[in-house]
Amino acid sequence: MICAISGEVPEDPVVSKKSGHLFERRLIERYIQDHGRCPVTKEELSMDDILPVKTNKTVKPRPLQAASIPGLLGMFQNEWDALMLSNLSLEQQLHTARQELSHALYQHDAACRVIARLKKERDEARLLLSQAERQLPAATAPALSNGKRVAEDEVGPDGKRIRPGIDSATVDELAEYNKMLSAQRKQREIPATLAPIDALESYTQISSHPLHKTNKPGILSIDIHPSKDIIATGGVDTNAVIFNRASGQILSTLTGHSKKITSVKFVGRDELVITGSADKTVRLWQGTDDGTYNCAHILKDHTAEVQAVTVQATKKYFVSAGMDNTWCFYDLPTGSCLKQVGEPSQEGGYTTAAFHPDGLILGTGTSESLVKIWDIKTQAFVTNFEGHSGPVTAMSFSENGYFLATAASDGVRLWDLRKLRNFRTFSPYDVNTPTNSVEFDFSGSYLAIAGSDIRVYQVANVKLEWNLIKTFPDLSGTGKVTSVKFGADAKYMAVGSMDRNLRIFGLPGDEADNKMTEME
Repeated sequence: MICAISGEVPEDPVVSKKSGHLFERRLIERYIQDHGRCPVTKEELSMDDILPVKTNKTVKPRPLQAASIPGLLGMFQNEWDALMLSNLSLEQQLHTARQELSHALYQHDAACRVIARLKKERDEARLLLSQAERQLPAATAPALSNGKRVAEDEVGPDGKRIRPGIDSATVDELAEYNKMLSAQRKQREIPATLAPIDALESYTQISSHPLHKTNKPGILSIDIHPSKDIIATGGVDTNAVIFNRASGQILSTLTGHSKKITSVKFVGRDELVITGSADKTVRLWQGTDDGTYNCAHILKDHTAEVQAVTVQATKKYFVSAGMDNTWCFYDLPTGSCLKQVGEPSQEGGYTTAAFHPDGLILGTGTSESLVKIWDIKTQAFVTNFEGHSGPVTAMSFSENGYFLATAASDGVRLWDLRKLRNFRTFSPYDVNTPTNSVEFDFSGSYLAIAGSDIRVYQVANVKLEWNLIKTFPDLSGTGKVTSVKFGADAKYMAVGSMDRNLRIFGLPGDEADNKMTEME
């Protein structure tokens, strides 16, 4: 019995009722399914016309080539050849896949380079736009006594840049604001919401945030927004970071400076941030509705590193101080320098600066260990405070306007501004460890000192002892705490150090509560 399709003995034979031909079941089922007729007679045929044939189980004879050893060897050789051909095919497919993957990676890399180039061109365009915007106010610059208007980059016969100067209207505005603040200060009481001493004694580190780059670590300056829970940090990596403490998220990274940022300040109005840098420039950053900040002005009036920026009480003016031995008085809305005080010098210079709370006194620290006091109305030098050794690293006026705290390598000195004398000195560290930061809280109740650790003192008066409330160890392990700031009502402290971390000290659980409040 031979199958009419395969020509071999069927394993499961069936027969056609119409033609009587014998078929292999699996073959005829597939043929009928595809064609619907008999493969031999071409007549219509269905599975109902197929009958099974009951036969004894047949055993297929061994193939002829398997009946001898040479035949078996030939079969093995054929299978080996087929295996080698299959392996070669797989290797060719693998090679093709590798080529396609390499091509895709090359295209991805090329796309990344194009994106990077476009971003660079965008940043350059923004920079040119900000420079153009900065020059726009020049047309409305104040007039000189001879009636001629002075463009910002205009120079006089002696080759020096001509400044509009601080006119009498500005001086009257500053004096009026000073009078108002002085009257308010006499009636001001310590807020009931201020953190008590026992709360500060319980403060511990509640969070740490690595905000700056690891290849250039270090936070050099910190400021806290006066009405929002937002912190600004300036770093060695040339960036300033705007950080939301409540959510623990970075709101914006301010890029553009080419060297480390030495000072950063919130203006407290119009969402403005000021940064000073070792690249000799000051930048004004304007906040946007989406929380980011764009560079509004680039100020290039200094010829050496800018070491400090400080905002005047009206929030309309600010001062920058640099290592060129000059300080500049700026108009915030226009970014124009109204007055540059001092003679540019390659020796020494100003290392820090701060405004008195009433806004008419400016304090500057120098690299020659001097503290200089200036009258803003006349831009005249008033007096020197001597006694420090080493450059003056930081200064802070108390809110009541009576005290000035200054820091240097020999520690912190407290000055009585009414009698112009030093009445107390703190020397918390050895001579090789400078005090990097000193800060009064907004109420004038506490004083923080930062160097190899952080120490908080209770503010008293000239005669009473200023008690040490708490000492926080240097948790960064670097021995270089660079800056410290009190949050609103001294409910927390923000600390920056040379390990690039912003640390928050407060009552345990406060950070979690803040984040939960933000989520709600």
